Amino acid sequence: MNPTVILFDVDGTLLTSGGAGRRAMISAFAAVAGDGSACDGFSMAGMTDRAIIRLGLQAIGSPAADVTIDAILADYLRRLPASVSDVAQVVACHGVMQALAALRGLPHFAIGLGTGNVERGARIKLAAIDLNDHFSFGGFGCDAEDRAALIAVGAARGALKLGRRVEQCRVVIVGDTPKDVAAAHANGAQCVAVATGQHAVADLVAAGASKAYLHLAEAGAMDALIFGW
Repeated sequence: MNPTVILFDVDGTLLTSGGAGRRAMISAFAAVAGDGSACDGFSMAGMTDRAIIRLGLQAIGSPAADVTIDAILADYLRRLPASVSDVAQVVACHGVMQALAALRGLPHFAIGLGTGNVERGARIKLAAIDLNDHFSFGGFGCDAEDRAALIAVGAARGALKLGRRVEQCRVVIVGDTPKDVAAAHANGAQCVAVATGQHAVADLVAAGASKAYLHLAEAGAMDALIFGW
């Protein structure tokens, strides 16, 4: 079996948090930029944290200077733990726990994260359902604002764990949005897409997913992750 790096998205793929991240981001915009409506006109799904803030600032006609983005991001991270704890139930998406159990310990596999969350934000969300121990590395929104670039970082880190160059590895992106699919294609990676977020299977297929499933417990999903096609 080829050495394999699998990178999981967080929101809508590994877990749902009842909008905790969005609420924390809106509160941060209100506190730092004085306008909590900045993100009203777009979906955050599949976006990196810094890209969300940049677009929000543009929406309210505020200069998207790095210092402002940094200030909003810092305030968001300060608010996120309380926002997550306020959610009645942060839950793992269907099939996630079984999938991680099946992948854990497989020889020649490196299992990490590929998420637009900055690492601290991702870890706060994952801690709510005790998933952090499954992921010792990843590509994060603090590595790059562009999703394809952060996926490249995560893939390289996974390959390093396997003692290989990334070109020697099969790389699989697991995500729930067309942006995950596009980032996979940009890196020459396979994409197993799941309709556990805002997008239907048909949308993910149309976006070019290598394989798309309702969830990771659907027949064939684990074989696709482990063996490819």
